[in-house]
Amino acid sequence: MAANELQQTLVEEWRGILALHARTQCELDRALNGHGLCASDFEVLDVLAEGTAPDGGCAYRVQEISERVHLSQSALSRLIGRLEKDGLVQRAMCPEDRRGVRVVLTAKGRALHGEVRPVQRAVLARMLAR
Repeated sequence: MAANELQQTLVEEWRGILALHARTQCELDRALNGHGLCASDFEVLDVLAEGTAPDGGCAYRVQEISERVHLSQSALSRLIGRLEKDGLVQRAMCPEDRRGVRVVLTAKGRALHGEVRPVQRAVLARMLAR
C-alpha cells in the first residue's frame, strides 16, 4: 500500500509541474503577444542576449540554442526563420564547420529583448511565486 501511495504522490507532483508549466506558458504567450512574440520566441532571444556562447563567441550554433530552449531542431529552425524575417536575428555559416549555422541578435532584436525582458520576468515572478 505504501508503495502505491508513493507512486501516486509522484504522479500528482508530476502533473502539478506540467500544469504549472502550461499555465505559465499561456501567461507568457498572452503577455508577449502585444510585442509580436510568443514565449518560445522570447526564449531564443533571451539565450542569444545572455552573452557568450559556449565556445566563447557571440553567436550561438543552432544546436546550442536547441539544447537550451528544448525545441526540436526543425521547430527551432522555423522559429529562427521567423525571427530572421522580422529582423530580430541573423544567421551565418560557421567558419569552423560549413555545415553549421550560427545565430546572433541584431540591434533590433537586442532592443526588443530589452523592452520585453521585464514583462517576461514579471510573469515568471507572478506565476512561480510560492
